[in-house]
Amino acid sequence: MISHYKKTASVHLTTVAAFVVLSGLALPVQAYAASAYTLTAVQNGMQLETPDGRVVFEYVTKKPDNIGLTSPSAAYLDPVRTPSGERVTNVAPDDHPHHRGIFFGFLDSEFRTPVDFTNAPPNHALRAFNVQRADFWSWGLYAPREGRVIQNRDVKLVTADAKHAQLEIHNDWLIENKKVLDETDEVAVAERDGVYVIDFFYRLAPIVDYVLSQSAFGGFAVQAQKYGDSYYSTAYGKVNLPSPHYSYPDSSWPAEPWYDYTIRLKSDGKTVGITVFGHPLDPPTRWHNVVWMINPCITTFGPMTIHPNAPLILRYRVVVYDGPPPTEVLQKLAEEWDGRQDNPFTSQ
Repeated sequence: MISHYKKTASVHLTTVAAFVVLSGLALPVQAYAASAYTLTAVQNGMQLETPDGRVVFEYVTKKPDNIGLTSPSAAYLDPVRTPSGERVTNVAPDDHPHHRGIFFGFLDSEFRTPVDFTNAPPNHALRAFNVQRADFWSWGLYAPREGRVIQNRDVKLVTADAKHAQLEIHNDWLIENKKVLDETDEVAVAERDGVYVIDFFYRLAPIVDYVLSQSAFGGFAVQAQKYGDSYYSTAYGKVNLPSPHYSYPDSSWPAEPWYDYTIRLKSDGKTVGITVFGHPLDPPTRWHNVVWMINPCITTFGPMTIHPNAPLILRYRVVVYDGPPPTEVLQKLAEEWDGRQDNPFTSQ
C-alpha cells in the first residue's frame, strides 16, 4: 500500500512538473539561484561565488600541501577566475615557487623595537637586540623567510546582495609566532560591463617601527598564468619597455593609471587578462612587471618607515576579464577609481 502511494505520488508530481514546463509557467533558472553573492568554506580557505554560482576567487587561509609552494605563508587569492570561469592567476610557478596568486608582502625589511641603551657597554651590538629582519614576500634572499608567517585570523562577508559583495580579512604577521604587524583588508567585488571588478584596501599597522628597504619589487602583486602567448599593455597599447631587473629599482616601469597582462592560454586557446590599477593617494610607485607578474612597488624610490601610530593605507583595483583588453571599460574604471577618496579605515 505504501509502495503504491509513493509510486502514484511520484507520477503525479512528474505530471505536474511537465504541465508547468509545457504551459510556460516554469520559473526561470535565476529563481533557484542565490539572491546574493555567497562566501563558503572550502578545503584550504573561503570561496566567493556570484549569485548564479560562478566562482570569483578563493582566499587561501591554509597553505595547501604538495603544490611546491615554498612560502611559509598562505593569505592569498587563487584561483581568481574570469566571468566565464577561466583561471587567470597562478601559484608556485616552477621558476618562482614562492609567488602565490594575488598576494602581499615586503621582502627586505626590519622591525625595530625601541630599547634604552643608555648604560650599554661601548661595544654593545645594538642591532642584534632590537632589530628583527623579515621577508614576508618569501623569497628569502635579502632577509630571512623561515619563521616569518602571514597567518589568517578570519575572513568575513560583511555585506552582499545581487550586485556586489564586501569582505573583511584580518591577518597577523608573525616572527617566530610573535605578532609584529596587524593587517586588515577590505575587499569589494562586483561584476560590471562584463568584467569582475575587485577593489582592495589594505591597512598595515605594525607593533613597532617597520622599516622597508629600497627594492625594485614587493608589496601588492598579481602572479598570472604563464603558459601561452602573453603581453603587457596600458591605455596606449602594448608595452615595449625592457624587462625590469630585480636588483635595479630604476629599471622598473614608470607609473601609469593601470597596467594589464593578457594571455592566450596554451591549455585551451582562450584569451584572458587581468589589470591592476594604482591610486593617486598611494605613495609614489614604479611597476615591476616581469615573469608574468604585475607589481606596483612603493619602495622603488627609497626606504620607508611605517610607524605604529600611523598605519599604512594602500588601495588597488583589479579587473579580470575574458578576451582581449577591454580598453574603453578599463579607462572608465580608471577614472572612477582615481576619483575615489573614501577610506574604509577612517573610523578605525
